Amino acid sequence: MIHVQRQRLAMVIEFDGSKFHGWQRQDNAYTVQEAMETAMFKIEGSDAEPCFAAAGRTDTGVHATHMLIHADVVKSRWLDSPHAYMKGLNFHLRDAGVLVHGIKAVSNDFHARFDCFERRYQYKIWNRSVSSVLYNKQAWWVFQTLDVEKMNQAASFIVGKHDFTTFRASGCQANAPERELKVLQVKQDGHWFTIDVAADAFLYHMVRNIVGSLVAVGIGRWQPEYMQTLLLGKNRCAAAQTAPAHGLYFTDALYPAFSAQEISGLMG
Repeated sequence: MIHVQRQRLAMVIEFDGSKFHGWQRQDNAYTVQEAMETAMFKIEGSDAEPCFAAAGRTDTGVHATHMLIHADVVKSRWLDSPHAYMKGLNFHLRDAGVLVHGIKAVSNDFHARFDCFERRYQYKIWNRSVSSVLYNKQAWWVFQTLDVEKMNQAASFIVGKHDFTTFRASGCQANAPERELKVLQVKQDGHWFTIDVAADAFLYHMVRNIVGSLVAVGIGRWQPEYMQTLLLGKNRCAAAQTAPAHGLYFTDALYPAFSAQEISGLMG
């Protein structure tokens, strides 16, 4: 039996979450991982051993602009033409709702999930009295007027290292509720509200639960200080609704030597 030498690749992908039931392969639902594995098998053929892992496990409906994954490929095929390899993947992904826009060769002990020390998301809100036919699958429509200053005041109370039990969904399998929230900032541009979020890692539905409570502050249901009360209360039932998945985007993954966005930039 001929030994095939393999190369681990870090790949940066974007995908339309409305087409998928999240990242991780499932028996009875179409996922991003399944789409990537199908494309990889068409290139690698009988040599395929993709061994995919992702920086984050997105839920059904969640999008990505710069999700980083890793996969093991035939080294000789990769070295023959890295750009052609990416083009080949995208050819087979052309109708799938996912696209590769960055690839970097990494060491074979690199791991997309375990080596990642910071993950970044954005949440998009369309704030207008009427909805949008263009953005109804790309943003959460909130018809009540939002106050960006009060939302940022509320955000300031939970930035840092805390127990985020209040913003943790009941199905969360994390061993502990402590996380370090490094960035939580709300920006307004006309009808668009964008919430930038960064942390070492996230609990199940943590970002969407936080956004739901920020919106409750923004529409005047709560005062900004109540965000701290929620955090310290460690009671999920006291917080607001979970924001819908279709407003959430995975935007970057940071590693000691590079980030997902940096790899994408290298490809031109």
